[in-house]
Amino acid sequence: MSRLQSRFAQLKEQNRAALVTFVTAGDPGYDTSLAILKGLPAAGADVIELGMPFTDPMADGPAIQLANIRALTAKQNLAKTLQMVREFRKDNHDTPLVLMGYFNPIHKYGVPQFIADAKAAGVDGLIVVDMPPEHNAELCDPAQAAGIDFIRLTTPTTDDARLPTVLNGSSGFVYYVSVAGVTGAGAATLEHVEEAVTRLRRHTELPISIGFGIRTPEQAAAIARLADGVVVGSALIDHIATAKNDQQAIDGVLSLCAALSEGVRNARR
Repeated sequence: MSRLQSRFAQLKEQNRAALVTFVTAGDPGYDTSLAILKGLPAAGADVIELGMPFTDPMADGPAIQLANIRALTAKQNLAKTLQMVREFRKDNHDTPLVLMGYFNPIHKYGVPQFIADAKAAGVDGLIVVDMPPEHNAELCDPAQAAGIDFIRLTTPTTDDARLPTVLNGSSGFVYYVSVAGVTGAGAATLEHVEEAVTRLRRHTELPISIGFGIRTPEQAAAIARLADGVVVGSALIDHIATAKNDQQAIDGVLSLCAALSEGVRNARR
């Protein structure tokens, strides 16, 4: 059983959702980013998504776009991101870690080498937002053959005719993008989320995690009552953007993570 399968199975037994946190690797610099990454599990993150910095993150809103710019300005690249994963794994062998981003840096790195290095570093899954299922052979299939889950995004515009194609070859969990738009762009109504989760469960037995627009412990708790996972990214990254120094960035992200975790953990009590 993979780390992702184990974590979601454990949480199902505890009757609670997972808090899935997203931060961009290398934002605002390597050392601070690594300190945040290492601190997230103790602050309550059940699954970590680590963004692979890219110059053109077209699915992301201003907060994560700026995080990419800060990371790239600090000379973060894919090799350094994999090094961060290796350093994280020295102390943490249990928390699932998923790399999220775009195909271009992986293509430039070389797909076979990337998969080998990612697996060796301790990466559990990939979310590559611009790789449709029609191109599974290029990345999804070899990643899964190496034991790395390939997590698909579904959206409000993914209809019942398209869903089986999108979910074909999915593993780990399904990431439901709750709003039509970029990250951090707004929040969906709970009624809409409930309908979407019900519809997705007709198509897959994988855990369903909901993201885009979740910013507060109260919002996280509301989603945690409906889904298997709650994804928060932009709200955490905003603390890095507004911090006056590195320590304030670390403290801000981890304190919000702890508050979100409390909301998620108590949601079904």
